[in-house]
Amino acid sequence: MRFLTIALRVFLFAVLLLFCVRNLDPVTLRFYFGIEWTAPLALILFAFFAVGAVIGALSLLPRLVRANRRAAPPAERGAAR
Repeated sequence: MRFLTIALRVFLFAVLLLFCVRNLDPVTLRFYFGIEWTAPLALILFAFFAVGAVIGALSLLPRLVRANRRAAPPAERGAAR
């Protein structure tokens, strides 16, 4: 099972690396108020993916904090106040 996990990770890395190498053409994003950003397509896609992952993780944060409070023993809940 461990071999399969490592093989899958190596395959995914290779596919993403080849995607980046094939998409190095500059792309211009035009925002409002005349703001422009010119960068390789792969970098822009990675940046937007990373921002989306951070927003998704932050949206789960309140639920995780609430779950941890419920799971804490009563002695720890009183000490945290």
